[in-house]
Amino acid sequence: MLQLPNELLLLISHLKKLPGVGSKTAERFAFEFLSWPKEDLTALGETLKTIQEKISPCPTCGCLTTETHACYFCNNSQRDTTQLCILSSPRDAYAIEGTRSYKGLYHVIDHLLSPLDGRHPATLRLDKIEERIVKCSIQEIIIALDSTLEGDATALYLKNELTKLNVKVSRLAFGLPLGSSLEYIDSGTLTRSLVGRQIF
Repeated sequence: MLQLPNELLLLISHLKKLPGVGSKTAERFAFEFLSWPKEDLTALGETLKTIQEKISPCPTCGCLTTETHACYFCNNSQRDTTQLCILSSPRDAYAIEGTRSYKGLYHVIDHLLSPLDGRHPATLRLDKIEERIVKCSIQEIIIALDSTLEGDATALYLKNELTKLNVKVSRLAFGLPLGSSLEYIDSGTLTRSLVGRQIF
């Protein structure tokens, strides 16, 4: 069987690292790139090369900042500083913002608990959350994590630790489908979950 050129195989192997992209899809993307104008490929390559340098996590909340713009959430005086929503990914902040139902602050914990993968409670940096609770006089913590085994375990751990600080802890209503990721939830469902959050 005739093998694809090594350069194309290398591109396919990189594309397969993207979530939800299998061998056939990666191969289709790779062949599509072959038909792009050279200037478009150059622009894409430059964007990929510099994206991590131009976009970085906010040192306060963990959401995204750029070279030219400070954190939209931390530097917005219109935000409700008595609420803090805990997320596992910066992209979830944009999903929640799309509902127009939440005006509080965010805090990204970067990952969910998974002992088998070496992600233990100590890696959640609870001290940073506690620091923000005190500094901003937070009255309610909203846990907005994926409805998965890891998400549930992390939510339970956070609830047990944060309730010791005499702050109300709630979680998105369980209208979210089991095993779902916030990234793929429609705004209507996410709005109902946010508004219908329950004391956790």
